[in-house]
Amino acid sequence: MTSVDTETAVIEMQGIERVFTTDEIETLALHDVHLRVVEGEFLAVSGPSGSGKSTLLAIMGLLDRPTRGSYLLGGVETTSLRDRARARLRSDAVGFVFQSFNLLGELTVEENVELPMRYSEMPRSERAERVRDALHRVGMEHRRKHRPAQLSGGQQQRVAVARAIVTRPAILLADEPTGNLDSNNGRAVMDLLAELHASGSTICIVTHDPRYLGYPQRRIDLLDGRIDGEHGPGEAST
Repeated sequence: MTSVDTETAVIEMQGIERVFTTDEIETLALHDVHLRVVEGEFLAVSGPSGSGKSTLLAIMGLLDRPTRGSYLLGGVETTSLRDRARARLRSDAVGFVFQSFNLLGELTVEENVELPMRYSEMPRSERAERVRDALHRVGMEHRRKHRPAQLSGGQQQRVAVARAIVTRPAILLADEPTGNLDSNNGRAVMDLLAELHASGSTICIVTHDPRYLGYPQRRIDLLDGRIDGEHGPGEAST
């Protein structure tokens, strides 16, 4: 048994398949995926367009259900959970960062970051403390009263990261987080994710940009819905 085998698993997938059916046509998006992500790991999912990356991330984040297979998130078997229980687990255990930022223009930075906690029973004072802490961690506390339109793309993505970590989730999922950024801002966001990982965060990113494949500890390649390879930091596909 290796040391990885003895570490606490945040994600455990066994035999995951996802089939989409439209007009009696079946499309196999994922096939026989086995994946284990341990606490504190930084994982990248790479592959060409249509390889199943976004489908895999959606299942990881409980935004979609697999057609077959077993998926444990934080030790909880998710495939049989009802919608309300899935939503509660998703809210508690997963933070999302998207390519398009998804910030609300009419809200300030701190109001955007507070959104995931808005309907929780958490006291207002604790919510405010968490917002301050999250903005401090991404270097955006000084912009807390600004609105998204007053920020650069890189700054908006930093706010989106703060919003994703404010609930202190078990895992942070990032779908092409540098896709809408220039190279300088993209590198700054990846540096930020690396800092969060160094402080203990578990992170999984989807990316097709080879410039950023040196950041994660491990990378899996998807091809036609299957895991087609696994690599260490910066290793090229074979």
